[in-house]
Formats: sequence, structure tokens, C-alpha cells
Amino acid sequence: MFSGKRFWAVVKARNLEFFRDKSSLGWNLLFPVLLLAIFALVFSGDGRSVYKVGVLDKDPQSLTFLNTRYIDFIDYQQIDKAKIKLQQHEIDLIIDQGRSEYWVNEESPKGYLVEKMFLSEQLAYVRKTTQGRAIRYIDWVLPGILGMNIMFSCLFGVGYVIVRYRKNSVLKRLKATPLSALEFVSAQLASRLFIVLFMATVVYVGCDLVFDFYMLGSYFDLFIVALIGAMSLISLGLVISTRSKSEELVGGLLNMATWPMMLLSGVWFSLEGAPQIVKTIAAVFPLTHLVSAGRKIITEGASLSDIQWELSVLVAMTAVFLLLSAWLFSWDGDR
Repeated sequence: MFSGKRFWAVVKARNLEFFRDKSSLGWNLLFPVLLLAIFALVFSGDGRSVYKVGVLDKDPQSLTFLNTRYIDFIDYQQIDKAKIKLQQHEIDLIIDQGRSEYWVNEESPKGYLVEKMFLSEQLAYVRKTTQGRAIRYIDWVLPGILGMNIMFSCLFGVGYVIVRYRKNSVLKRLKATPLSALEFVSAQLASRLFIVLFMATVVYVGCDLVFDFYMLGSYFDLFIVALIGAMSLISLGLVISTRSKSEELVGGLLNMATWPMMLLSGVWFSLEGAPQIVKTIAAVFPLTHLVSAGRKIITEGASLSDIQWELSVLVAMTAVFLLLSAWLFSWDGDR
């Protein structure tokens, strides 16, 4: 028979447990504020840009068109990379100020309109044309979706497991064995790495049979990127779960790590043309470099040498996170 007295006792006890956990209470108050601040930063401004124009040898003083509102002007150093973006309809026009020429994709409706606006102010530039089918959004967003899936699997798959081990005294029993902290966290990394890569491969292959994904690069290079990126994210999950016994606290910390990465790492939208402060913050996240490297391989045909910066950052993050987790690791936990 249902007892209101027992029911209320459990409700009261659980509420007291939550409000006495200062870290969890603080997180629940702070997280919505952080989320609102991130959205305000990303989507602030006097209006969203309608067109994107790639520019080489940019000099706004000598070309008034570069001051046009509601157009994002993106700097490029190499014409070949800019042309790939133009062929895929990711940008609408290329202006090469050094050579006094511009490129337009004749199959792009937006390119047609931007060209008309450009020619209304400048007629001295030589017209160059290219062609190429528009890359589907599903092809563009694929690296972000795969990266986000890897992120959640790595962070939550490691973080909650270790906290549960600690809470259930499994780690206390392991402490009595010759197993070192570095050996334990390394074993966790290897186990989760196998699971993540296996699942990511199954998802990609299965979806590719249905959607026929766009792929210009090497599948081997893409696997290497996924391998190094997953190692970095797993190592971050180990750092987050090194000491705490509280599943609520670790859950909050994991959300604090995943939500900014999901919003600012280029998963859903391109960071080209974003405010510099957004790019600076995004560069701190492993997911940013994972998604960027994967997208370059898939949509631009980049090789490992072309993405060596992203790979170097991921390797460095992995080493730092792994050593930090081994150094901070506690078998019993602080709380």
C-alpha cells in the first residue's frame, strides 16, 4: 500500500542531498547562464550575412566592395583551396586582388547575384569561371556528426564508468593490486578507443550505403584522424573523472565540456567568417580540430600532411590529458 509518509521522506531526503551538494547546485545554476552567454556571443551582431566571398591579397582600402554589409569576406592564402570551396557552393565568389581577377561558379544562383553586385562597382577585373555541383549539407555536416558521436561516447563512456567504479569501491580493491594509476587509465583509454572506433566505422559504413557520402580524400587518413581525435577526447574524459565520487558532479562537468564543444567546434555551421574571439575559444577544444581535419579530408581531399597542424594539436592534447589524469588520479576519491 502506498505510504505518503514514506514517499515524502524519500522526496525530502533526495532534495536535501541535492541542495547540500554545493558543486551540483552551483552547476545547475551556472550552466543555463553559460549557455545563454555562448548563444549571445555566437549569434550577436547587426544581421546575419547572406553571402560569402573568398578574397586573396585582401585590401579593403583599394576595393570598396569589400566593405559591403551582409557579405562575409573570407581570407584565403591559396587559390586552389578557395576554388574547391567555390565549386562546392560553400562560397559564392572569389576575388583575387593581386591578379585583378575574380572567379564565379556558373552553376551557383548566389554566385550569379554576388557577381552582379561586384560588377556594379568594379569592371576592371578579369572574369574566371568554374563549375561543380553543390555539396549536400549532409556531406558537409557528416564529419561534425561523427565527431560529436565520438565525443559523447568518449567522455560519458569513460567518465561515468570510472566514477561508478570508485563509488562502488571497485577502485579501492584494485588499489590493493600492483596495478598503477597510469596502467589503469591507459587500459581505460585502449578499451574505449576500440569501442568508439568500431561503432563509428559501423555507423559510417551503414549510412554510406544509404546516402552515398561525398568523399575526396583517403579513408585511411580519415581513420587516423578519428583514432587520434578519439584518444584526445577519451583522455579528457579521464581527467574529468580522476577524483570525484559524485555522479551528479561529474555529469555536470561532462556537460560543461560537451555543450561548448558541440556549439563552437564547427559541428553544425562553418567557423569561417565567425568573430575572432569565437575562433580563439574554439581552438581550445579537441573536437574543433577533429571536425576540421575530418572535413578537410572528406570535402577537400586533404592528406595527412595538409592537416598536420590539427593532428599535432590533438596528439599534444592527448599526451597532456593522459599524464594529467595519471598524476591526479585517486583510487578513493575526494568526495
